[in-house]
Amino acid sequence: MKAGILDANVILRFLMQDNPKHGAAATALFKKAEQDEVEVYLSDTIVAEVTFVMEKVYRRQRTEIADALLDLIQNPGVTLQSPTLLTDALLRYRAHAVDFPDALVAAMAAAKGIPAISFDKDFDRFTDVTRFEPK
Repeated sequence: MKAGILDANVILRFLMQDNPKHGAAATALFKKAEQDEVEVYLSDTIVAEVTFVMEKVYRRQRTEIADALLDLIQNPGVTLQSPTLLTDALLRYRAHAVDFPDALVAAMAAAKGIPAISFDKDFDRFTDVTRFEPK
């Protein structure tokens, strides 16, 4: 395999190391990616799934989750769907008490300079994002 699309379970096994066999295999994969032997693609959707599982199932704090994922996406063999948005969203997720999908929407709205269309007042926490509430 020279390239592939990452699923959440590989990232979770790598970060959590809760299954010795899968954890070792995931670690080996990311080491190969780091050494440019393989390229793995990571979508924003999978990052959202990983944050959800780490928060709700593993009961990890958002700072721990964000820091681990920010480290992971620095791997040169990991190609991101939208690198700037994903990094911004992870930083927003770490700094504010919002779910990751809301942090991603906020990052997108800020980058495009357009409102986040939502009934969710969590968007009001971001000084660089305007929320539009449909009437």
